[in-house]
Amino acid sequence: MKRLVLASNNAKKLKELDAILAPLGWELIPQGELGVDEAEEPHVTFVENALAKARHAARITGLPALADDSGLCVEALGGAPGVYSARYAGEPKSDARNNEKLLAELAPHANRAAHFVSLIVFVRHADDPQPVIAEGEWHGQIVAEERGAGGFGYDPLFFVAEFGCTAAELDAATKNGVSHRARALQALVERIHPSRH
Repeated sequence: MKRLVLASNNAKKLKELDAILAPLGWELIPQGELGVDEAEEPHVTFVENALAKARHAARITGLPALADDSGLCVEALGGAPGVYSARYAGEPKSDARNNEKLLAELAPHANRAAHFVSLIVFVRHADDPQPVIAEGEWHGQIVAEERGAGGFGYDPLFFVAEFGCTAAELDAATKNGVSHRARALQALVERIHPSRH
């Protein structure tokens, strides 16, 4: 198994990424287990934040690192919450308060189109001059009230027409096959292991 540090302490994100990467012989280790603190994420784009997190984790551990910066972009809100998705309603982070704020902000709008974005960065070492960058999007609509108990974050509000339900109503295996993170990871794997697709 190839050891790789995941620049995140999000247990659900780790589980989702691990399910996709383990068959490739990669062992994902959350940065917290290696004593790595959370990196600053001061940037306004997903790619800059993901790069900052990956380089930070690689610098401290000396291992290759993988970082994902993802969020929800809502058309009617000019792309918000975007990179601020996790802390949309402020500190401390709260999925429930974020969802409440999103529904309140969207109330006057007829356009409910939204998409999740996942930007995944892989660095071989902290000063890697050619980080591997992959992006995935998952399009849907924001529904008026939460539905489903699975997933996390905005999943209970994100309606996927293809399945006729919210992301929180999908089983984990289905979600892991079609989500923004799955699409970004598949693109990343194809770039790192071109023979795999």
